[in-house]
Amino acid sequence: MTHGMRTDTHSSYLNGGGSLRDTASRYALLPLRIFLGVTFVYAGLDHLTDSAFMKASGAGSIGETMRAVRDSSAIPALVDLALKSPVGFGYAIALGELAVGIGTLIGLLSRLAALGGALISLSLWLTVSWSTDPYYFGNDLPYLMAWLPLVLAGAPVFSLDALLRARRRRGSYA
Repeated sequence: MTHGMRTDTHSSYLNGGGSLRDTASRYALLPLRIFLGVTFVYAGLDHLTDSAFMKASGAGSIGETMRAVRDSSAIPALVDLALKSPVGFGYAIALGELAVGIGTLIGLLSRLAALGGALISLSLWLTVSWSTDPYYFGNDLPYLMAWLPLVLAGAPVFSLDALLRARRRRGSYA
């Protein structure tokens, strides 16, 4: 008697099985990867091309945004650090978003890209959206949680990481 153990058999994904369940499991993270990759590429490009954003002061600027959230953030010292060079910080965020998005979309260093996305989302949650009440109205915390499965699993399909991994395996048998 098995008491709660599954006794049905189906091919495992690891054994190259091709059942619908295995196929769904294999591709489960792909929609999340595409969504996060496209979103971060868009955000990075939007920030880089928004002349108002890349200024130390003025409506819509990174500097004004940081000053507005400084007293309500979880880590005011992090905001103070950004305020030492708001334009530099704006470029760092925008280029980081772009790199994370591209890495996620093409699946190159995908775990590292996902970690970068998680860190960007964490820093935005602790600064910009920390005071959002209730917390679930802010979008940075859900983005942080969305990055975590990709940090853990990487990009196992349709990725340069998978291609390089397969090439290394073929090369080691030659």
